[in-house]
Amino acid sequence: MVPPAAERKSGAAPVSVRPLGEADLDRADEICRVAFGTFLGAPDPFGTFGSVDYVRTRWAADPQAAFVATAEGEVVGSNFATNWGSLGFFGPLTVRPDLWDQGIGRRLMEPVMDCFDAWGNRHLGLFTFSHSPKHLELYRRYGFWPRFLTAIMKKHVADGAAVPGRVLYGDLPAAERSDVLSLCGALTGAVYEGLSLEREIVAVHAQGLGDTILLQGAGSELDGLAVCHCGPGSEAGEDVCFVKFGAVRPGPEAADRFERLLDACERLAAERGLGQLDAGMNLGRPDAYRRMIDRGFRTWLQGVTMHRPNEAGYSHPDAYVIDDWR
Repeated sequence: MVPPAAERKSGAAPVSVRPLGEADLDRADEICRVAFGTFLGAPDPFGTFGSVDYVRTRWAADPQAAFVATAEGEVVGSNFATNWGSLGFFGPLTVRPDLWDQGIGRRLMEPVMDCFDAWGNRHLGLFTFSHSPKHLELYRRYGFWPRFLTAIMKKHVADGAAVPGRVLYGDLPAAERSDVLSLCGALTGAVYEGLSLEREIVAVHAQGLGDTILLQGAGSELDGLAVCHCGPGSEAGEDVCFVKFGAVRPGPEAADRFERLLDACERLAAERGLGQLDAGMNLGRPDAYRRMIDRGFRTWLQGVTMHRPNEAGYSHPDAYVIDDWR
C-alpha cells in the first residue's frame, strides 16, 4: 500500500531490496498494518486487520517470492508475488508511511516483476484502491490497466444442509492428493488455460489455515473447488471463513454448480463455528455477482483489479469464479 514513487528526497538513506527472511516477519507485518491503517485513516493503524495475517502466510507459502526493502539496515517495506500458473499477481505492497513518495514502491516492484518473468505467467494482476489515482498511476507504469471493480463481500453464516459430493482436501489420504491436485488443475485450466491453484491448496493444508472444498461431479471430474481460510492467523481472521479462490467447471450448468459451491462454503463455515463468510467477486462476472447478492452477501470493501495485458482474463460473464487479488 504505497502512493506512487517520486524522486528520492535529498538526504534520504540508500534503499536496498532483498528476499524477506523469517527474522523480518514481525517488522514487515507491523509496517503492512500501519501502512494500510494510515492510508484508510484508522484511529489505531497498528490494529489494522486484527487477527488477519497476510505477511506470514504468504511468506510461508513461497519464501522465494517475498521481498523487503531496507534502509540503514532496517526493514521499511515489503512485497509478495503469487504464482497461479498462467496467472501471477502481487501484494500487499507496503512501505513505512514516513518514507512514502521516495521511490521505495518502485524498488519493491522490480523483484516481483522478475518473478513473473521467471515463472512465465501470461496474465498479471493486482487489487488496489479504486479511488486512489496515485496507486493507479504507479502500477500503470508497469503496464497494468484498471478494468473491473472487485467487491469483497460478506454474509452471516446460517446452518446449511449437507452438500452431496462435497469432500475436503484435508480429509483425503495422502496417497490420493496428487491425483486430486491434477483434477483441480483440469478444472481451473478449463476456466482459464494454465490456471493452477495447486500452490494455494497445498499451502492452506500445510499451514493449517483452513481447507479446500472439492465438489465431485460425474465420473472422475470435479464440479467445483474452493480454497478457504478459516479463523485467526489466516487471511480470514476472527470468526470468518474467507473463500480465497473458488471456481466451478464451465458449461451450460455452471450457474447451478456455482450455487452448490456457495452452499458448500457456507456449510464449511458453519462446521468450523464461524459466523461470517467472506468472498471476493469481480464485477466482470455479473451473474455470479447477482447470485451472491441474492443469497445475502453485501459488499464491505471495494477495489479495482488492474491487468497486464489489458484483457479480461477469467473475469467475464461466463466465468463463475470467486477471488480477489488483495
